[in-house]
Amino acid sequence: MSNLGRLNSILLVDDDEASNFLHSIFINKLDLDVEINSALNGQEALDFILGKGQSELELPCMVMLDLRMPIMDGWQFMKSYEELVPKKLKEQITIVLVTISDNQEDKDRAVTNEFIADFSQKPLSDDTFKQLIQKHFSLATT
Repeated sequence: MSNLGRLNSILLVDDDEASNFLHSIFINKLDLDVEINSALNGQEALDFILGKGQSELELPCMVMLDLRMPIMDGWQFMKSYEELVPKKLKEQITIVLVTISDNQEDKDRAVTNEFIADFSQKPLSDDTFKQLIQKHFSLATT
């Protein structure tokens, strides 16, 4: 679900802290005025979204979700997201699955999930982020 609104914040969800750090650098290279947060698993991400849902200013507009994580993986997160996150919040969040997996089943599952806007293969680059952001948000990026 793309909201084509203004991108204020991105939540990076990946158990690999180096990936989160690298992705933050790529996003910052785009010179956008965006808040970047990270979570190390789906449960942290869910807690973050539900906690930030109280203030729409802090709610992540875009969630970059890894599939393979401990505690709560990407698919478990999506199940909980569907059940627990209010519709009003879901309408403001664009979810992009990010994975190293080239498993066709994961791609098929992503395409058929109404809450997943896109699917991207790791490793990501600043160009990948730029394309995803331009595709899903009405932004002029340089």
